[in-house]
Amino acid sequence: MNMPKNMGDQSSGDPASLALPELRAERDALRKQEDAVSFVRRLAQGRVDLVIAVRQHQADGTGAVSVAEIVRSGVGPAPSTGSARPPRDTEVSADHPLLTEFDALCDQLGFDNMADLDDAGLQALESGLKAFESTQSEIRRQLFDRIDALTAELVRRYRDGDASVDTLLQN
Repeated sequence: MNMPKNMGDQSSGDPASLALPELRAERDALRKQEDAVSFVRRLAQGRVDLVIAVRQHQADGTGAVSVAEIVRSGVGPAPSTGSARPPRDTEVSADHPLLTEFDALCDQLGFDNMADLDDAGLQALESGLKAFESTQSEIRRQLFDRIDALTAELVRRYRDGDASVDTLLQN
């Protein structure tokens, strides 16, 4: 599994052993990594939904259909309810390595020409996208595990008086 490059380096220590600035910095860095992972994961999920809709349309015998027609018609699975975590503003640049990797995968699998793919090609496209999404889901879970551990340590420090809210106001 391809873990985000910085995660292995940053997450090797026990959160309790980190200085407060290191604890905050690691949590912030992991949140940015999680933003990118979640973004491409949602893209993959949406593209899987489109492939499923195209496959269903072709199976119904109505012939080839464009992605634009699928999107306009609203055909396809209902959107998921999302995460229980509160939303945060995210910024993932168009040249982010994970987004570049995802775009290359879509190109390799023929996403942009899916209306021209036969069922075997669509099935390969769907499988490739699902595998990518599954990998990103696992990475995301691992990132959340570490973020949650860091957050729990921050909460403990504030609760026990080892850290002060006043230090946040001084920065």
